[in-house]
Amino acid sequence: MTALLTVILIALQLYMYVIIASAIFSWLYAFNIVNPSNQIISTIGQVLYNLTEPALRPIRRFMPDLGGVDISPVILLLGIIFLRLIILNNLMPLFRGF
Repeated sequence: MTALLTVILIALQLYMYVIIASAIFSWLYAFNIVNPSNQIISTIGQVLYNLTEPALRPIRRFMPDLGGVDISPVILLLGIIFLRLIILNNLMPLFRGF
């Protein structure tokens, strides 16, 4: 069971990296640093959007309008950190004896 929990922790860590990459890419796109007409850039942006939007959409639905500032990635990262801490501190010790 600890192997399964370890795989879940690794997947959550990787998803945190994807969220951070998506936020950085959105800033680069918004400030026109990257060329959106480039095929590779648009593919990377679409992949990051498709990976993060299903998790961010429900958060954005409940967030109040903050004047153009989107803090939904921060809230999602905090939720993932909270979930990781629950797994590490509460679930992992239960299955270490097996």
